Amino acid sequence: VRSMIGELNVYGVFLPALMLCVVLAVLATAGVRAVFRRIGVYRLAWHPALFDLSLFVILLGVIVALTSQ
Repeated sequence: VRSMIGELNVYGVFLPALMLCVVLAVLATAGVRAVFRRIGVYRLAWHPALFDLSLFVILLGVIVALTSQ
């Protein structure tokens, strides 16, 4: 159950709602990275770790934008 201040109550433990978004973004990033590796996108990346971080930040922003009202 989501409260008005952006916390999730998980069995009496209040967790920030952003934590759920981060978990979803990590899972989405892992999936997109696997697809990008298979099709060879990393050959075009100057710095793969920086590319991965940028991908995570973009996906986190999209997930937060989609879940906020």
